[in-house]
Amino acid sequence: MHHGHLIPAVDAALQLAAHGALASVVVTPTYAARLRPAVESSGLPVRLVELPLDLAGTDDVDRIPLDQEAAYLLATSRLRGPLERHLRVHAPPVTCVVSDICHPWTTGLASSLGVPRLSFLGMSAYCLLCLQTEHHAAAMHNAYAAADPYWHLMPEEPVEVKLPTAPPGFMRLPASEKLAYEKLAYAVERACVDVDGVLLNTFLELEPGTVVDSGEVRSVNVWAVGPVSLFHQHEHQHVAALAARGNAPAVDADECLQWLDGKEPSSVLYVSFGSSVLHGRPEQVMETGLGLEASGHPFIWVVSPENAGQDQDEEVRGFLEDLEGRLSGRGLLIKGWAPQQLILSHASVGGIMTHCGWNSMMEAVAVGLPVVTWPHMAHQFLNEMLSVQSMGTGVSVGVEWLKEEDGEVAVVEREAVEKAVRSIMGGGDEAVERRTRAAALATKAREAVREGGSAFINLRRLVRRYQ
Repeated sequence: MHHGHLIPAVDAALQLAAHGALASVVVTPTYAARLRPAVESSGLPVRLVELPLDLAGTDDVDRIPLDQEAAYLLATSRLRGPLERHLRVHAPPVTCVVSDICHPWTTGLASSLGVPRLSFLGMSAYCLLCLQTEHHAAAMHNAYAAADPYWHLMPEEPVEVKLPTAPPGFMRLPASEKLAYEKLAYAVERACVDVDGVLLNTFLELEPGTVVDSGEVRSVNVWAVGPVSLFHQHEHQHVAALAARGNAPAVDADECLQWLDGKEPSSVLYVSFGSSVLHGRPEQVMETGLGLEASGHPFIWVVSPENAGQDQDEEVRGFLEDLEGRLSGRGLLIKGWAPQQLILSHASVGGIMTHCGWNSMMEAVAVGLPVVTWPHMAHQFLNEMLSVQSMGTGVSVGVEWLKEEDGEVAVVEREAVEKAVRSIMGGGDEAVERRTRAAALATKAREAVREGGSAFINLRRLVRRYQ
């Protein structure tokens, strides 16, 4: 899986182990090497099960081109046979299979083993409810071709959620190999129905009515166990564990902390878009950089070298070098993997700019940071509206989509980036209120994972149910 899915899943495994489970995490050798430091430093009974899967010359999905990603994920079903053989001959016997949404083949695996299957979903409870109910799902799918926005109402607390034109569903991205995406989307949706329970990286106090409703719609257990990233904050508050979470960082952790130590509290904006290709297009990279520069605020910007071939693009490379030179001391560019949790936990960080993946949003909630929202996929627009309108902690950068099915996202210009950064990081009344609301949510999140909290209780009940 992409790190945006894999890291929270491993965090959840560590949390389950902390509550008495014997957890095994199934990964390819490349990912096992990346995860081993964090898993071993935990001291918990979590095993890494390595299964080779060499497709297209790699076992790393982050190296697969976007137009081949769906075919790659479909091909991971080849793991079923080797995994089933491994689980049958190694003790202790399996009592439950927990799988990511991108691996629908685990439905057959769990059935063959005669054990329940839970799905760990990197989405909000509200997003799950949209998928589960006919009305909400139809609205999401129809939003793709709609001339006008669709509106949704959250249960109990009505919140208008406006969906601009965006790809339907979760896996149906415009791409050259649409058949693979269609097949994967169908398999994922079937697997979401045929499930014994759902683990969500959210907590009851954040989405009270929605967590309950999403379980009642299809009579499945919904376990809100987040924010899973808080495991590291409360169980292992040392630099090595946070820095090793997911991959070897492209920047020395100590140097990064020293840079942050020299900044005023809550003054730094953290900018990261994960593996989003859209944010890595050369024209968007330059507009983003110029907007950050014009904002006047210190920032850490994670620029993925794989996005849009930046490592081969002379214009982008030259632009980034010039930007670093002009903003020496105010802007820190990280070209590659960043120790995100370590950075977000630092007192100098006062906000985050993100593509609105739910797991990234929950990391911001966990540490009490307001968010500049910059979605690029359908469900991310829902997350943006939850942050901006429901939680009241977000500011939209203002993404607009073309209405054509194969249309590309319009470039967000530097003025919009500057405005959003100034809004989230400024000192006006609205900015102060957003920070106050973000801090209050972080307090509730910490209470949820502590002994007696809602996530703590859910984890304890989950382990006892499936032991």
